[in-house]
Amino acid sequence: MLRPAIFSFVQRAMQAQNEAITRRTQQEINMSKNILVIGGTGAIGAMLVEQLLKAGHAVAIASRGHTRDGFGAQVRRIHVDRHHRAAMQAAFAHVSFDVVIDLLNRSPLDAQIALDVFKGKTKRYVMASSIAVYRQQIGCRNEPFDEAALDLSREAIDWQRDWLEPVDARENFAPGLRQAEAVMQGDGGLPAVSVRLAHVLGDTPSPHDPLAYYVGLVQSDQALLYANGKATTSFIDVASAASFLHWSAMQAFTGPVNAASGGQLSALGLHRRVGDVLGMPARALPLSTQGNLSPFDLPHPLLLDTERAAQLGYRFNRLDGWLDLLIHQYQPDLVSAPGDVPEQEAATAQVPAELLSACKPHRPSLQTSLSAAR
Repeated sequence: MLRPAIFSFVQRAMQAQNEAITRRTQQEINMSKNILVIGGTGAIGAMLVEQLLKAGHAVAIASRGHTRDGFGAQVRRIHVDRHHRAAMQAAFAHVSFDVVIDLLNRSPLDAQIALDVFKGKTKRYVMASSIAVYRQQIGCRNEPFDEAALDLSREAIDWQRDWLEPVDARENFAPGLRQAEAVMQGDGGLPAVSVRLAHVLGDTPSPHDPLAYYVGLVQSDQALLYANGKATTSFIDVASAASFLHWSAMQAFTGPVNAASGGQLSALGLHRRVGDVLGMPARALPLSTQGNLSPFDLPHPLLLDTERAAQLGYRFNRLDGWLDLLIHQYQPDLVSAPGDVPEQEAATAQVPAELLSACKPHRPSLQTSLSAAR
């Protein structure tokens, strides 16, 4: 048994060693890094790049070059088709990065390309995933989904599927992300993180996003037809999504992590919130028969547990802190016309439409499921 004086000395030595490791780790985190952002011209990507530049990092943006960014000479641009293996291999054959943040890894084929191209060329790989990966389990549990709720070790990988077919974009999104995560985790060749973002709100107001749909209903005095007024879900704003991706890129943990603002709303709750903020009545009627579902109108709750992020030291903002201001940003000429159902442009968006709105309006089948309600 150690005498008290010796034990105290050992304790102090261990504490000093831990403090030195902490200081060294923090110094590494604070150092300027060479970072690649794949898909850095969409809503989340542009804000992420802006945050990285403000933090003093060297940033390269990889995209097809179809969308202009406003960063001028501050960034390096690499024009490449993210989903084309040979093009990716050629574009990154002679470069390396401290961190790769991939906003366009949407399928097992994309994941395999990432492994083939970046293995040995980056110290950290951060993939933007989505709450959609939990869709197949909706209704199977009463509590929010933590990361362990999804066992990807049993995920079947479909290498033959045409993951880029625009007609199947909605059907491909959730399984594509699950399989992409499974490939990344199963290989282990990259120190990878998959950030499972809640439904993201806060893109530039346009007639084609879900919040505009709700504002349009209220402003035109149309009733929301809803299926389940108690089926709440999780949300996050664009700025917070970008901030969490930035933070995750600077850390050392690996594996999946959920990202969501505190609080929850159902489709009915969001509709009423819009009415309250605008000072206008928000009429609503329960669906007596199956019909078109509005964005986020789910058969059962779909919530994210963010305890892992909290244990890692991150604290998310609350939905109440940003939603009202966001609603105020929508003007009458920017919202959908009466009766319109917003369509997501998943085939052309730099960031997948489901990252901005995972629940696309649709006419549900006889067996309504969240996997169809996107």
